Amino acid sequence: MPHTFGPENATLTVRTKRTGAASKAGHDLLIEVTAWSATLDLEADPALTLTADSRSLRVREGTGGIQALDDEAKAGIAQTIDEEVLVGTPIEFRSTSVEGERVEGELELAGERHPISFELATGADGRFTGRATVKQSDWG
Repeated sequence: MPHTFGPENATLTVRTKRTGAASKAGHDLLIEVTAWSATLDLEADPALTLTADSRSLRVREGTGGIQALDDEAKAGIAQTIDEEVLVGTPIEFRSTSVEGERVEGELELAGERHPISFELATGADGRFTGRATVKQSDWG
């Protein structure tokens, strides 16, 4: 039986890390995706799909950097992501293989589609957790 997830029963977050020149002035961010849906089917042909509205990203916290982030700065970062980085394009993931805890597939960001893989673990409480590393420059 497929499992269906979205903001009503799960949380989808993005954590950014600073590198290079931005590491001195920028912030590491915690961004929540507020409009998304995912389906995980673990039956005979396991599959995971996810779609997210790139305009629904909300900066929840920022650490590091020269100054603390206030609500106005958080909103400005979200606006920059929407208008200059993802430009309103959908975010989509489609698995090509689910074997045990290993998930492989393709992630589409800003109109670019690239392969990605990650581990999807099931906790003792039945919760699923996964983590993937996305290098922004790989998607242009």
